[in-house]
Amino acid sequence: MNQKAVVELRHVTKTVNRRNLVEDLNFQINAGEVFGFLGPNGAGKTTTIRMMVGLIGISQGDILINGCSISTDFNKAIQNVGAIVENPDLYKYMTGYQNLKHYARMVPGIGKKQINETAKMLGIGSWLKDPVRTYSLGMRQRLGLVQALLHRPSLLILDEPTNGLDPEGIHELRNELKYLAHERGVAVLVSSHLLSEMQMMCDKVGVIQHGKLITVQSIDDFVRDGGFSVSIVVDPSQTKMACRLISEMGKQIISADQSGKILAALDHSDIPEANRKLMESGIRVYSVQTQQETLEDRFLEVMEENQ
Repeated sequence: MNQKAVVELRHVTKTVNRRNLVEDLNFQINAGEVFGFLGPNGAGKTTTIRMMVGLIGISQGDILINGCSISTDFNKAIQNVGAIVENPDLYKYMTGYQNLKHYARMVPGIGKKQINETAKMLGIGSWLKDPVRTYSLGMRQRLGLVQALLHRPSLLILDEPTNGLDPEGIHELRNELKYLAHERGVAVLVSSHLLSEMQMMCDKVGVIQHGKLITVQSIDDFVRDGGFSVSIVVDPSQTKMACRLISEMGKQIISADQSGKILAALDHSDIPEANRKLMESGIRVYSVQTQQETLEDRFLEVMEENQ
């Protein structure tokens, strides 16, 4: 993967009425990666995105896009950016093609060929002659994505792009964003509350809380840091005895239920020993499975740790 930094945030702070909405943010997004921007409501995600596209000013620090400063060289910096904040704004009485042509007039060098190529890349070429009012929400999202990509930006910013999409639409959007990043080399920043989707979509995540950046890690490292547990299913009548044996190993029992399912905080290397002890004690073991924490589990842990 190309590790060229497309966007860099350097000590970015936004202050309103003497209150820091975001404070001293430092991170970068590289070409060819999908970056998930995570945080609870009010954490500063949208404020950061608005500074990145020039909708609000930066109080301190700077944002560089392909080496150009948003603060001092805005026109050159912003020409490398495509963005959709929540739902794209489209003229519903126009056709899809007319919407794209209208946008293309504002950006030099975009002709009919580039419109058709970009629409074909995202699979909406056959819809362009239809009025946008006949489009489903997923079709409008895809048309907005084509519009954001018409000028071939090196940075694509999407704030809650899955709002209102059905599971099929979310699946298609995820594949399109991964294609744009991994095959076309676009740096993609996505902010969303659908953490299960973010886990499947993103290469890296940045977590923000109370306006401060908590961590930036690869998605695999971030989830792996939460560790994993082991699910052991035994004969229901032997659950208490199994829990006692595992506890005697110095391991925590996270939960146990009447069906015989035990969730224990075992390390990977503990599994053979635990299984041996249970079997030698005459406990009938039906299954042993490791359970890696999800992005949602890990995110909630980090939020609680940083309250």
